Amino acid sequence: MSGHRKLGRPTDQRMAMLRAMTTYLLENGQIKTTLSRAKEVAPLAEKMVTLAKKNNLASYRQALAFITKEDVAKKLFDEIGPKYAERNGGYTRIVKIGPRRGDAAEMAIVQLV
Repeated sequence: MSGHRKLGRPTDQRMAMLRAMTTYLLENGQIKTTLSRAKEVAPLAEKMVTLAKKNNLASYRQALAFITKEDVAKKLFDEIGPKYAERNGGYTRIVKIGPRRGDAAEMAIVQLV
């Protein structure tokens, strides 16, 4: 068994979706999505925050390569990174919010702690 979920999509679409969701999470502080997507997005967001804590040009460019909006990358390095300077990991939280009406998919909220 591989280390990540395929989420029923080809690799390019899956990566595009996860990048978009990670960007949105960093922009707004939380997102509502299905549980399996949430479990995939959380570690990616954590990686971005870890890059932001390093706060050098190389890590900024690495973050820009993944995040889809430039202003979100700027916010990540100017606000979010310094905020978690004292914290070692665990920057995100996943809260289950019960099944979705319609297809009963387990829903969750991903938050920046």
